[in-house]
Amino acid sequence: MKRWMELLITMLVLAGSCSSEAAAVRIAYDPGGRIGKYIDRYERLRASGRDVMIDGFCASACTIVLATLPSNRICVTSRAELAFHAAWDIGHRGQPVTNPGATRMIYSMYPGPVRRWIAQRGGLTRRTIFLSGGPLQAMYRSCPV
Repeated sequence: MKRWMELLITMLVLAGSCSSEAAAVRIAYDPGGRIGKYIDRYERLRASGRDVMIDGFCASACTIVLATLPSNRICVTSRAELAFHAAWDIGHRGQPVTNPGATRMIYSMYPGPVRRWIAQRGGLTRRTIFLSGGPLQAMYRSCPV
């Protein structure tokens, strides 16, 4: 029993001494979803003061994190990959239909370097474009190891 208590105390001390980076929210695989849900989630995250570590796939509405949090609170790893496309709704026959207004709104929210990168690839369309590697790491700081 005494050994168990020592282990618990050690774990609590170590947890309390972790850097703020350990408290960062990690995005490892997020395929996106409804835009409103992500805006709400990231607004709460911004208010919390926590940082975000993008450490894998972040697609569609997930990329709104770039528009909601200041760049200095986002870091990327070598595994980070962002996927962008036009916003869409479900049409009357159940088919996806591009929503030009929502697409313009999202595009306008992204930071300048991200907007320029998207524009150089033809803008936000039905086709998905991927940002990773050197171009992404040139826009955001690398996460500490």
